[in-house]
Amino acid sequence: MKIIHKSLLATALALAGLTFNSCEDGDKVVDDIFDNTTSGIVLRTVNVESDELPIGQSDSYFGVELEMQDEEDGALVESLEVYVSFNDNTVEEGETDLSAAEVMVTSIPSSEFTIGEYGFPRYSYSITLPEMATALGIDESTDVDGGDTFYVRFEAVLVDGRRFSNGDNTDTSTGSFFASPFLYISTVVCPEVPPVAGDWTIEMQDSWGDGWNGATIVVDIDGTETVYTLEDGASQTTTVTIPDGTESLSFSFTSGDWDSEISFQIYSSAGNLKADIAPAPAVGEVVLNYCVD
Repeated sequence: MKIIHKSLLATALALAGLTFNSCEDGDKVVDDIFDNTTSGIVLRTVNVESDELPIGQSDSYFGVELEMQDEEDGALVESLEVYVSFNDNTVEEGETDLSAAEVMVTSIPSSEFTIGEYGFPRYSYSITLPEMATALGIDESTDVDGGDTFYVRFEAVLVDGRRFSNGDNTDTSTGSFFASPFLYISTVVCPEVPPVAGDWTIEMQDSWGDGWNGATIVVDIDGTETVYTLEDGASQTTTVTIPDGTESLSFSFTSGDWDSEISFQIYSSAGNLKADIAPAPAVGEVVLNYCVD
């Protein structure tokens, strides 16, 4: 969006070292600049309502509130087109990459915009994970995993037929105020689920071979805490029994004297790796991988 006063532009050109033989020549240069200057649109991000997509929840969605700004206070926008695509980030060796190319899912006419607090048209758009999967022809239950990403791209169609999207951005329009990327990334996550009952294992290592020197892992099962540690030596495997009906389970690391020597892994009763913690663990609750089991 470019709003430039003509006299100010002429002054700026003169200060930049451009000279003219007459006022008429000067006006001609300024006129040429204006004749060859076009205005676009800023699609400002007012609020990202949701950009995480928990697997298995039918109401998980991407949502954003947008504001249209152009030289006629948003009146130049005829419609907003919405496109989605999918990036399979969890392809293992021998598996097929299930990434899906971009498709258009809807076109929103300007008649559906509302006027926001600053006098510009606004629109709140949302699309669920199942809706995106269906549009792209992928199976949410088998083709999508935690860490995969969906892309949601907007394209503004102006009344004169011109189109603007993320490829037309400038640094100014994507900055902190306008926040106008046109393209948004929504990440698939795995929601926390009740822990699988049975014998979990903690494999503990100490690179110096003298135990954990006061460091511990605190296991909380439905509010009851038990402390585990490597008393001595280079390694130890500990079993933690998770009863049937357990609703909450957490593992927390507390610091000792030589944390840089400490590493550990946590496996569920199904044998799946839930956490693999490198030397010098962060103090506090251990993040478990809910995308397995």
